[in-house]
Amino acid sequence: MFYKIPLLLTPQPEGGFTVTSPLLPELITEGDSMDEVLANVQDALETVIEMYEDLGKELPQNLQSVDQNSPALIETIISVR
Repeated sequence: MFYKIPLLLTPQPEGGFTVTSPLLPELITEGDSMDEVLANVQDALETVIEMYEDLGKELPQNLQSVDQNSPALIETIISVR
C-alpha cells in the first residue's frame, strides 16, 4: 500500500538527516543520503503502522492511502550557482 505523508528532514552537523513527520510523531529515523532516508522512512512507517494496529489505534485521517499512479508533491531545497 502507498501512503502520502509529510516528512521533515533536519540536516545534522555531522552530515545526513534526521527524519520526522508532523502527522506521525512516532516516526523518527535518519539517513546519510536521500536513498537511505527513503528506505529508512519506509521501514519506520511500516513499524508505526504495525504499532497502531497492535494498539487498536486508528491512523490519523490525514494519512492518505494512495495508489502508485497518484501524483505526489515534493518540496526540496536545491542549490544553484
